[in-house]
Amino acid sequence: METKPLNSNASLEDGPPPERLRELEDALGETIRGKDEVVRLSLVCLLARGHLLIEDVPGVGKTTLASALARGVRCSFHRLQCTSDMLPSDIIGVTIYSPQATEFEFKRGPVFTNFLLADEINRATPKTQSALLEAMNEHQVTVDARTYPLEEPFMVIATQNPAEHHGTYPLPESQLDRFLMKLEIGYPDRASERAILRGTARAASGGRAVMETGELMRLQRQVETVAIDDALADYILAIVERTRRHEGLTLGVSPRGAQALFRATQALALVQGREYALPDDVKRLAVPVFAHRVTVNPRGTLGRGPEAAKRVIQEILTLVEVPL
Repeated sequence: METKPLNSNASLEDGPPPERLRELEDALGETIRGKDEVVRLSLVCLLARGHLLIEDVPGVGKTTLASALARGVRCSFHRLQCTSDMLPSDIIGVTIYSPQATEFEFKRGPVFTNFLLADEINRATPKTQSALLEAMNEHQVTVDARTYPLEEPFMVIATQNPAEHHGTYPLPESQLDRFLMKLEIGYPDRASERAILRGTARAASGGRAVMETGELMRLQRQVETVAIDDALADYILAIVERTRRHEGLTLGVSPRGAQALFRATQALALVQGREYALPDDVKRLAVPVFAHRVTVNPRGTLGRGPEAAKRVIQEILTLVEVPL
C-alpha cells in the first residue's frame, strides 16, 4: 500500500470536500459571515462526533452559529436557556407517578434530542452542569438506577460569555474536557458587518437545513476511515506529553484530549477533501482542541487565562519535532 506524504507541501493536494458537506458549509457561511475558519472548525467538531463550546463577548453570533449548525441537519433540536434556578431534571427529565398506569413513568427531558444548545451554560449551577456529564461522554443518562440511551447523532453545543462574571459558575475541568473543541468568533470585518446589517432577517432565521440525518451519520463513519500514519500519531502523543511536563502548565492534556485531537484531525482531513491526515492538520487543531483542557501555572511568565493557554500550546508546537 502506498504511503501518503506527511510533509506540509502535501496540503497542496487538498481536494474538494464531499458535495453535501460543502453545501452545509455554504449554508453556515450565509448565516455567519466572514468567519470561514470558525465555520469549518464547527463542521470538524460535528463530523468528529464531538461537543462544541463557543466562548466570546455578547452579540458576535455565538447562539446564531450554534443554531445554524444544529439546523443545518434535519435532526431534532432543542435549545436550553441556562439560568441559575435550572435543575438537573429540567435537562434530563423526571420520574412521576401516573394514576392511569398506576406506576411511575419517566418523562424525558430536552437532552433526548440530536442537537442540544445550552445557551450561557455557565449561568447554570454546578449541580445542573453535571447533569450533562454522562450524556456528553457516554450518550446516555441514568435516572433512578435506570439507564436511557440518547438518540444518535448527539451533540451538545454550549455558549458562554467570558466578560460577564456576575451570577455565573465557571465550568470545571471535568466538564471542559468533554468538549472536543472551544471556539471564539470575534468581531467581523467591515465588509462582513455591512452585509450583516443589510441581511438581518436572513441571519435571524437560524440557517437552513441541507443534510439528512443519515447523510451526517455516513460522513461521521467516513471520518473513521481517514488514514493517520503512525508517525503522525506519535506526533500527537509528543505534543500531549509536552503539555504534561511544561513548566507553564499545572494540568496537561488528558488521554481523552489526545483522542479528541486524533478524531478531529481525521475529520479535518475529510473536510479538506483528503483520505489521509497531515501534520498541518494537527497544528491547525491543537489550540482549539487543547487550550481549554490545560491549566496555566499562575506563577509562570506567560500570564493567565485562555490567551496564556493558547500561547503555551503554540510554544509547544514549535518545540516538538514535526514528522517528515
